[in-house]
Amino acid sequence: MTLIAEDVFLLLVDDNSGKPIVDSTKFPRVLAGGLVLELAMNGSVRITVKGEQVKDGRLVVSGPPPPDPLLARAHALIGSQGNPMKPQKAIEKLQKNLHKEIGFRLAQQGFVTERHDKILGLFPTTSWPAQDATRKNWARQWIGSSIIDGTTPTPEISALISLVSAIDAVPKVLPGVDKKMAKARAKQIAEGEWASAAVRKAVQDVNAAVMAAVMLPIIVSTSSS
Repeated sequence: MTLIAEDVFLLLVDDNSGKPIVDSTKFPRVLAGGLVLELAMNGSVRITVKGEQVKDGRLVVSGPPPPDPLLARAHALIGSQGNPMKPQKAIEKLQKNLHKEIGFRLAQQGFVTERHDKILGLFPTTSWPAQDATRKNWARQWIGSSIIDGTTPTPEISALISLVSAIDAVPKVLPGVDKKMAKARAKQIAEGEWASAAVRKAVQDVNAAVMAAVMLPIIVSTSSS
């Protein structure tokens, strides 16, 4: 069974070129957001609320680690902090080289081919062209059904839509759709009643953290130039 982060990877990588269809700032951070969101959805972590001993909006462990090694590592990172982290900080820590790890896993599963090249014969680069698009087509079909046809998405599809929406990539996943309509419907789904109150808070906070994490390198780059 693929992870949410793996499905996000498949949706955001071009089948032919094997390159992400979003920029290099957004790509690894939305994958990290997928790990955190999946941990929240399965009850392994939660985000604190006002009135607790820990400040609100912090990630804390609330259940055992999942068996998957990527999720287990994210769970361990969240649990190892003396001062519980905000989701944005967890995403920043988890995103380093994450796209390469997920690409390798998906290549091992036969969904993509991992291809190594060099730009100008000097600079190494990796791409992941599609090998078996069945899983990606399944996810895209259900996302399209939810956004275009108005069907009720499953929690898993809702989570995918919320993450893709957080980096404003819904029109890239569903090329040709009315962008304004698609963005509005995706936001409606992300904020919908498809999960418990605790998970809805996690969706809200993780998506906000992804957006903030994406903007931070841009702000830093702008201020230093």
